[in-house]
Amino acid sequence: MARLKVYSTGICPICEKTKSLLVKWGIPYEEVRVDQDQAGLREFSLVTNGARTVPQITIDGKWIGGFAELTEMHMDDELDQLIS
Repeated sequence: MARLKVYSTGICPICEKTKSLLVKWGIPYEEVRVDQDQAGLREFSLVTNGARTVPQITIDGKWIGGFAELTEMHMDDELDQLIS
């Protein structure tokens, strides 16, 4: 099971970009489509303290933020440490 989880919707271009980058970086992830999964939407709301935008990302259940925070972690080499 992937340690990284991406909460997304089907109409979000930044969600697609996030998932493409994770594939490019070789980082496995689990996707939760909050527009199709009511339980996933409730989980999303709880984990992110009510965030209203997607994508939102968690690692081991800890909310790290969205696309900007993910790329910042990658540039700072923090993402590799958390995923490995």
